[in-house]
Amino acid sequence: MEKYDAIVIGSGPAGNSAAYGLKEQGKKVAIIEPDLWGGTCPNRGCDPKKMLMSGVEAQKRIETMLGKGFDQTPKIVWEDLMTFKKSYTDFVPQNTKEGLDAAEIDRYQGQASFLDANQIVVNDQELSANQFLIATGQRPAVLSIDGQDLLQSSTDFLDLNHLPKKMAFIGAGYIAFELAVIASAAGSEVHIIHHNDRPLKEFDQELVNDLVEHMKADGIQFHFNVNTKSVELMHPNYRITGENFELVVDMVIGATGRIPNVEGLNLEKAGVSYDKRGIKVDEHLRTTQQNIFACGDVIAKKQPKLTPVAGFEAGYVVNAMNGDTEAIDYPLIPTIVFGDQRLARIGLSERELADHPEKYHSETTDLSSWYTYHRINDQGAKIKIVYDEDDKIVAITCLSQLADEVINYLLIILTKKMSHEEVEKYIFAYPSPASDLSYFI
Repeated sequence: MEKYDAIVIGSGPAGNSAAYGLKEQGKKVAIIEPDLWGGTCPNRGCDPKKMLMSGVEAQKRIETMLGKGFDQTPKIVWEDLMTFKKSYTDFVPQNTKEGLDAAEIDRYQGQASFLDANQIVVNDQELSANQFLIATGQRPAVLSIDGQDLLQSSTDFLDLNHLPKKMAFIGAGYIAFELAVIASAAGSEVHIIHHNDRPLKEFDQELVNDLVEHMKADGIQFHFNVNTKSVELMHPNYRITGENFELVVDMVIGATGRIPNVEGLNLEKAGVSYDKRGIKVDEHLRTTQQNIFACGDVIAKKQPKLTPVAGFEAGYVVNAMNGDTEAIDYPLIPTIVFGDQRLARIGLSERELADHPEKYHSETTDLSSWYTYHRINDQGAKIKIVYDEDDKIVAITCLSQLADEVINYLLIILTKKMSHEEVEKYIFAYPSPASDLSYFI
C-alpha cells in the first residue's frame, strides 16, 4: 500500500492549487481525479462560458453603436466560436497532468472511496495518508419531473457542435441568464422558465428587473410563475408542460442549481458528516474527522460557490493542514452575472438587507449620461449603493457593460475603507471606470 503525507481528492482549481501548496511544504502528495483533469471551471464551466461570451460581447459592442458609425450587427458563427473555445479547453486536461507530473505529485485516475479515516481505494488500489483534502466540487442538479432524463445541462450546452433553433432554460439563476444571453446572441430563440417571479434572488431586485427588461428587448422570452411538470420527447422536438403552460422547443436545459459531489466517497466510513448543501466543515475547513479537510464548492457554506473563493480556501487550507490555528477570514466577495450587460454586487447579502430593512437606505444612480458610459452608448448603466444608519456603505450593485471592472475597483476601496478624500489623491487614467470612483464614495 502506497502511503502519503496528504492525498487531495479532486483536481479542480481548489484541489490542484492545494496539491501544489502541500508539495511545496515538502510533503509527499497524491491527487485523485475521477473525471477531467483540471475540474469543472476550465473544462466545462466558467472558462469556456466566458470564451463563448467574448463573442457576444464583441457583437453587442457593435450593436450599441448602430447608427453611430456602424450600420449592421455582425453575425456569430456558432461553429467557429466553439472552435475558439476548444482552442483552450481541449488542452486543459493534458496541461494539468503535465504540471502535476513536473511537480512530482502522484496522480490517480478514478473514483476515490474511503475505507476509513486514513485509507482510501481507487481502482482497486489502496492508498493511505496522514491527511486528506476533499475538493470534489459540484455538478448540475437534475429537476425531479416526468421526463427528467431528457433534460440537458450547462455541460451539454458548452459542448454543442450546432446551436438549436429554439431552446428553453428551466431555472433563472446566473447560469441560465448567461447561457441564455449566449444562445440568443448566436441566433437561437430562447425561453427562460422559472417557478416564481424572482430571478437572480441573490442580486438587487430593482437592477435584476432592469436586466430582465434588457434581455427581453433582445428577444429572450421569460415565463415566470410556471411550475414545470414534465418534458416529453416529440421526435425530434421536446414539449415542456406545466399548469396552464406548454412550450415546444428543440432543446431543454435544466439550470436549477448545483449539488455537491459526495456520492461514491463513502464519507460515512471516514466519519465525515455532510448534508444536501455539502460537507460540513469548521472555521478551519476541517471536517468532522480531524485529519480530513475540505474546500471549494463541495463544502456547505454561506459564501458564494465561485472559483476565486475556492482558490482562496485552497491557499488557506494548505496552511491549516500544516498546523496554522487561525480561523479562515473571508474578504469581501464580488459576484457577477456576465453578459453584454453585466450585473455585479459586493457587500451584505440581499437576505441580510431584507431581514432588517429599517436599518438601511439606498440610492440608485443612472450612469448612462456619465461620459464613461455615454461614449460606449451604455444606456442601461446604473449603480445602487446601500447605506446603513451611519451612512456607511454596506452593499453595492452595478449594472453596465463595465460592471465587472467597476465592482473590482470598489471592492478594493471598501476593503481598505478608503474615504472620498483618500480616493481623490489618486490620478487614474481617463476616460476609464476608475476615473469615476471618487463620485461613488
